[in-house]
Amino acid sequence: MSVAIRASGIRKVFGDCVANRNASLEVATGEIHAVVGENGAGKSTLMRMIAGMYAPDAGTLEVNGRDVTGWSTREAIAAGVGMVHQHFMLVPTLTVAENLVLGQEPRAGLQFDRAGAEAAVRALCERTGLKVDPARRVADLTVGELQRVEILKVLFRGAKILILDEPTAVLSPPEVTELWKVLRALVAQGGTVVLITHKLDEVIEVSQRITVMRAGETVGQTDTAGATPASIARMMVGREVRLAGDDHAEPPTANPQTADGRRQTEAKTADGRRQMAGTASEARPIANAGTGSAALSVRALTVASSRRPNEVDNLSFEVRPGEIFGIAGVEGNGQTELIEAIAGLRPAVSGSVQLGGTDITGWTVRQRADAGLSHIPEDRHRRGLVLEYSIADDLILGLQHRFSRGLALVRDRIGRNADERITQFDVRPASATTPARALSGGNQQKVVIARELRGREFSVLLAVQPTRGVDVGAIEFIHDQLRAARNAGKAILLVSADLVEVLALSDRVGVMYGGRLVVTLPRAEASASVLGPWMTGAMTGGSHGGH
Repeated sequence: MSVAIRASGIRKVFGDCVANRNASLEVATGEIHAVVGENGAGKSTLMRMIAGMYAPDAGTLEVNGRDVTGWSTREAIAAGVGMVHQHFMLVPTLTVAENLVLGQEPRAGLQFDRAGAEAAVRALCERTGLKVDPARRVADLTVGELQRVEILKVLFRGAKILILDEPTAVLSPPEVTELWKVLRALVAQGGTVVLITHKLDEVIEVSQRITVMRAGETVGQTDTAGATPASIARMMVGREVRLAGDDHAEPPTANPQTADGRRQTEAKTADGRRQMAGTASEARPIANAGTGSAALSVRALTVASSRRPNEVDNLSFEVRPGEIFGIAGVEGNGQTELIEAIAGLRPAVSGSVQLGGTDITGWTVRQRADAGLSHIPEDRHRRGLVLEYSIADDLILGLQHRFSRGLALVRDRIGRNADERITQFDVRPASATTPARALSGGNQQKVVIARELRGREFSVLLAVQPTRGVDVGAIEFIHDQLRAARNAGKAILLVSADLVEVLALSDRVGVMYGGRLVVTLPRAEASASVLGPWMTGAMTGGSHGGH
């Protein structure tokens, strides 16, 4: 077996945080190799060392039999190693072609050869099956198209070893299917793929071997053929995990036991999380769940975007106290614009938004939040966090007035709040002073969830892609918290590209297509087979099942 990547005894420390301790990895040439683990397990850090972004503090790295320990990004690219990161690294104001050739611009005399660049990109799109218009501006692309551009950018630079960090987090099911076709074709042509993902069904579907990491260490490697999502999750977390979609009942009241061998601090954190999950488990649905006056009403709402004047097209629905109303659909069908209009981040062209019977259509974001609207945004970097701020400061964003005395922030109160939320939501590293930028994507998401679910009083929660980039153990916990909020009488509007998540949590399910709610069904009547044709536009028509 020819080995494309071999990492041995890798250690990497950032300040007080040990990201990798004795990590190892062996990837064969011509395979799709999955690397899995909880948020903060050290997966991305290890991959960034292979891609030349970091140098290990100890251990060795080999690529195609060559010792490359401590090499640079430029050397890695020259050797055919490319990494597609979890968060997009594109220039929004440039076109697709301009982003791909950046730093390698073709010339026609002294001028940039735009036609040549676009032709080269178009040829690459045809060869890989990753279709996108080279002349379109990146700022106008859907999230699925952005992911394609990121992959194309790496392939344009000649990558033969492709490292993908959560590549399907923003893709619809059809787009995921297309990506798998591309990856299999690359491998068939002699390429190698390393895939970091928290979606264990995808691991089973597309990979040949799996490496599992926990707390910075490699804890095992297995052939995919002998694995199941449950067995992989058990290796990742160190205990049995209830996976989304296993069933749709309330979580059990029994608390799982702390995994053997966890450090004392990890055991304390796990206890805090189980205590919170127990609250979710024990709270039963309220007697009038989903009945009574609407907590959130959207009436004949039309919202424009840069692409269309009616991105949200005359949309109406209600969410009642004690109900989770889930909206499914392929991304780019108006979900983002709908949520931004409800949250006050984007003006409506027409129609209204009401909170508890009060018209809030013209209110500011702050006024809506003070009136009881909480928002878990789809893009945690743009809308949920200030990356340069510490965890403690990000946990009070929008709530600073509650942690101040006069014009001064009360630091000891901010610190106590941070310590409590970090323990409850198992944010790693568990240091309130750590900047958000230093956290893994999943741990950044935990900070946002902690603030919006526990940091403020709310009657209505907008939960948009709440578990994007989050590990299976944290997904279980976050789902428990959303159920607990529902059971306590909160109204929750859930928007997720993950149909399994929508079906696991929702009391009613709607599908958005072309800016409209094309179908609305009680959960008992909804399934992937029923909703799929509506999501792809194969079925059309008015809303079914009522509000």
